[in-house]
Amino acid sequence: MTSATGDEAKTAGPPREAPVPGSVGVVIATRDRAESLAVTLRHLLELPERPPVLVVDNASSDHTRSMVAERFPEVRLLALPANRGALARNEGVRAMDTPYIAFSDDDSWWQPGALAHAVRILEDHPRLGLLAARTLVGPRNRSDPLNAALADSPVGRARDLPGPDVLGYLGCAAVARRRAYLDAGGYHPVLFFGGEETLLAYDLAARGWGVAYCPEVVAHHHPAPGPRTRRAARVLRNELLTAWLRRPLPTALRRTAALAAAARTDATARQALGGAVARLPAALRCREPLPAHVEGAVRRLEARGTA
Repeated sequence: MTSATGDEAKTAGPPREAPVPGSVGVVIATRDRAESLAVTLRHLLELPERPPVLVVDNASSDHTRSMVAERFPEVRLLALPANRGALARNEGVRAMDTPYIAFSDDDSWWQPGALAHAVRILEDHPRLGLLAARTLVGPRNRSDPLNAALADSPVGRARDLPGPDVLGYLGCAAVARRRAYLDAGGYHPVLFFGGEETLLAYDLAARGWGVAYCPEVVAHHHPAPGPRTRRAARVLRNELLTAWLRRPLPTALRRTAALAAAARTDATARQALGGAVARLPAALRCREPLPAHVEGAVRRLEARGTA
């Protein structure tokens, strides 16, 4: 999911809690953003929880690897030989041995005390597979509009979960139970990158894991200004591929027809459709429709206009 700015929000988070050594680690996937990554690492290393931090480098062509090694020797670096997109996070989760994994991007970090609070929540709710945090954007700490959508989720609220059930989240503002993440398979290779969080939320729910919004856990996101080239097409492509991977065939066909119609006059839609067609054989080989109760939850989101 993409992040944007909204109304200004207060930065007050949960009460400062005692660090939980060894319980939670931070995984960051990055590519060609050395200086932005350096800012993120400085914030993470100042956290009272002192989490281990693992940077998974997606074959950067800049000085990312030397920067981490020289300026942040306490940070682990996993250097991938090729750009693996969101799958870099999977590599990071497998390499990290803490029971809980917090995700940051190279332009985001966690509020002090937030990770300790997230650990308490996960320990108190054993079915919770992934916690979606509240995201504050930029130096003015504006509330990301996604926060309101998650808080108002029409999926409902299970008694054994700490907040509203959700089927989406912001990738740089999530804390996962490592066992649940691996059980669901992590981010899917067919998608590569762009809106990949929805499919993982579906897969967690399909396996019985809860995904819940917990606004008392706070992440900060400082995206670079300006357009994010090619992202819109990737998100549209992956929305269609997610339909073919997990939704009923009539839904996938209807989504395909709609994107094809848009592609007649819209260049972004044409790019998305072409990318989806190229990846469709792989998606069909991996097709596994959602259980009825999860499909029903997705339809409630669609009826609300938030899916």
